[in-house]
Amino acid sequence: MELEELNRIAADERAAQEQYRHRLLVCQAAGCLSAGSDKVRDALEDDIKKAGKHRLCLVKGVGCMGLCGSGPLVLLEPDNVLYQGVAAADAPEIVEHLDKQPVRHLRCPTDTPFFRRQVKIVLENSGRIDPERIEDYIAAGGYRALLKVLTELMPIGVINELTRSGLRGRGGAGYPTGLKLSTVAKAPGSPKYVVCNGDEGDPGAFMDRSVMEGDPHRILEGMAIAAYAVGAAHGYIYVRAEYPLAVERLNKAIRQAQKLGCLGPQILGTTFSFNVEVRLGAGAFVCGEETALIASIEGQRGQPRPRPPYPAMKGLWGCPTLINNVETFANIPAILRNGSEWFASIGTARSKGTKVFALSGKVKNIGLIEVPMGITLEEIIFGIGGGIPDGGRFKAVQTGGPSGGCIPEEHLDTRVDYESLRELGSIMGSGGMIVMDDESSMVEVARYFMEFCMTESCGKCVPCRVGTVQLYDLLTRFSQRSATRLDLERLESLCEMVRATSLCGLGQSAPNPVLSTLRYFRQEYLERMTDYDPRRAEEEAADGHDV
Repeated sequence: MELEELNRIAADERAAQEQYRHRLLVCQAAGCLSAGSDKVRDALEDDIKKAGKHRLCLVKGVGCMGLCGSGPLVLLEPDNVLYQGVAAADAPEIVEHLDKQPVRHLRCPTDTPFFRRQVKIVLENSGRIDPERIEDYIAAGGYRALLKVLTELMPIGVINELTRSGLRGRGGAGYPTGLKLSTVAKAPGSPKYVVCNGDEGDPGAFMDRSVMEGDPHRILEGMAIAAYAVGAAHGYIYVRAEYPLAVERLNKAIRQAQKLGCLGPQILGTTFSFNVEVRLGAGAFVCGEETALIASIEGQRGQPRPRPPYPAMKGLWGCPTLINNVETFANIPAILRNGSEWFASIGTARSKGTKVFALSGKVKNIGLIEVPMGITLEEIIFGIGGGIPDGGRFKAVQTGGPSGGCIPEEHLDTRVDYESLRELGSIMGSGGMIVMDDESSMVEVARYFMEFCMTESCGKCVPCRVGTVQLYDLLTRFSQRSATRLDLERLESLCEMVRATSLCGLGQSAPNPVLSTLRYFRQEYLERMTDYDPRRAEEEAADGHDV
């Protein structure tokens, strides 16, 4: 398939959809499906047929529309009318009002900061295209970047373009994507592999799942472009088995892409060949670590290994391997389509582009958002998020999941980028963002995340296997208000030991929620100590001693 064929498919698909006066887009992502959006879609189709409007209105299933806490969601195009909390019983009223004023009690305003303040690159197709139809993706510009790369650029040209864009890995560490591609491309040995890390295990995180469910071809296109750049002919998408819808749609997308020549041998009529397989993870959080993920794909127990050598030099089956997460690969087609300068113009000097976040917790607008790097936490939580519900007071926001930290109110003006969050004792992470109000106990928050890390430890190294258990036991003493000053000293010293000596990122970052809550909410720990004396604490603080 060449450019003319892509253009024909895109034109035919657009014409087929534009012949309808109305288009009802029904969210079919996991969140809305759990609330019955599949029944809403069926009911709309039935009522349109009953009303004799099947030639006037198209019902289309789409990916996540973002406002997950208000689902099921239905978008009426081209009027741009969004309905929230839709039930199957609402279908007749919606159909009846197609050529009239919108259904007032279902309408969700779209001129709010939640929609206006977002900048969508990764999510530009999500909620707009049918993730189960490759023709819809092509009509939205899909696979054009891949064709451009294969016919106009050498591999080094792709790497240079991604390097100039400033794209950094969206899995959490923020490693420069262009540099990683360059390392794999230069690494001796063959074959080379491309691996997409879709093992999203952070509590409260659903960014990668939403992209895999809502725009699977975008990931495949990004992987194919990266494979061309590094000289790989085979790739794997590693997805946790708890994401069955994502797995189903990815496999369907692979079959469709192979059938049209966008994957497989001689892609798009060129000499480049690339195949992709989906591999399922068994739900181990540690398999989000790249060396543990590699071991799992190889059929071994998912445990990390010491680095170096890094996967870029010696990865899957001992061969050079490029590993990036879902969001990183999803950025690549847009960069190659629009140019590196366009992408680099968004964000900050060192953190370019946008970031997708799963916004949850004590916030009005729970959902999936994409914002430019450099936006402040306050803009996200109180602008896009709508603030704390029921008149509550903001207390902290947890970024980075179990590997991140809790950021208090006095730092709400912090800009969201890799360096700024790290300075506060947190990290960007893959994109989970949990908001807490003044009813939240920060000791309990730290204990919750420590229990998660303790349970998910693979047990390979002693600092993580034993240290997380001891940390959890100490936090339990604080939770039960039976801790002492000695327990506080042990807690802090043990955090430093686990962070400094654990084998992989899980253990090294496990103390972060504890350390950040000790840093910003130390009083909550002190008040749970049996030998805490406020007057003595004031005297020692005045003398410059840490309590």
